[in-house]
Amino acid sequence: MTQDVIFQTLGTLSGQSIGVVTLNIEKALNALNLDMVRAMTTQLQAWQTDDSIAFVVLDGSGDKAFCAGGDVRAIYQASVANPGEMTTQASEFFTEEYQLDYLLHQFGKPVMVWGDGIVMGGGLGLMAGGSHRVLTERSRIAMPEVTIGLYPDVGGSYFLNRMPGKLGLFLGLTAYNMNAADAAFVGLGNHFVGSSDKEPLFDALADVNWTSDTNQNHELLTQLLDSWQDKTQAQMGNSNLELYQSQIDMLMDGEIEDVHHQLSSLETELEWLSRAQKTAMAGSPLSWFLIFAQANLGTNKTLAECFKWELGISVNCCMHGDFCEGVRALLIDKDRNPQWKFAHAADVTPEAVTQLLTSPWSDSEHPLNAL
Repeated sequence: MTQDVIFQTLGTLSGQSIGVVTLNIEKALNALNLDMVRAMTTQLQAWQTDDSIAFVVLDGSGDKAFCAGGDVRAIYQASVANPGEMTTQASEFFTEEYQLDYLLHQFGKPVMVWGDGIVMGGGLGLMAGGSHRVLTERSRIAMPEVTIGLYPDVGGSYFLNRMPGKLGLFLGLTAYNMNAADAAFVGLGNHFVGSSDKEPLFDALADVNWTSDTNQNHELLTQLLDSWQDKTQAQMGNSNLELYQSQIDMLMDGEIEDVHHQLSSLETELEWLSRAQKTAMAGSPLSWFLIFAQANLGTNKTLAECFKWELGISVNCCMHGDFCEGVRALLIDKDRNPQWKFAHAADVTPEAVTQLLTSPWSDSEHPLNAL
């Protein structure tokens, strides 16, 4: 039986080692399950305090995806079987996934993420925690939760609100697929290497004179990746988000009813924008309200506060929101015809939104208090 996640240490000329994590469910585009989250957390905590490990690399098996998100089927099945109740499957998965994401953000040692192919949802949560987030010409990055009755979690409340203009709101509402240039523009990636250069890059990592000084290792890794980017920058492509930011900002301007009207009445010959429009209009109306609530947080919350805020909402979506119907339509029955609780954004009641935004835990009992 193959392992869902593989841990290896690579020796280097300096005597220091590189810890390599490979997500290994290629047929499922390396989607994360709870066992993988737990195994990664345990291993990363060990490597964090191991003086022989200079830094860590996160990678995905195959050439299609780094990680396409969380494997939400177990949560769906438990939620359907226990309607209106908080399930262990939902609370444990989201709690431990967010703890893992937070660990990566606070890791200290360099964390290089090879963001080749599909990087979506929970995969982006992992990538966002890396210090060195490598993009390739095949990178396709998105937060598609609006299509399954969720919202951009895994720290989206933190990183979406720090993007230029209204781009974070646009990405949340439309599930727009970013290429490498887009992801670099909004800060989700900070290095670019051609996908065909993966093997020589990893060989080069072993030839660096790594030290026991974490800050110096950060600089050494940055210098190495910068030298590779100089060779391959031309493959990066152009960013629609950068080229059309002013139009996107206007489209996303105003309250939820304004944006809904502006997006629904949009006429465009731009294929990528038309596709984004269709996705947003077909998404969960409840998700729209959650995504606006998320955008309204601004930049006032710390990363830990964002994860705590998200955990309550994610669990609530499984109990009271559109999550089960969204997963059914997209992943289970695959009819792509979700029957949302509210047909239109204008129909959504304040009570339904408040129910989703109200944490099921008191402050003293919150599962993420230790962050």
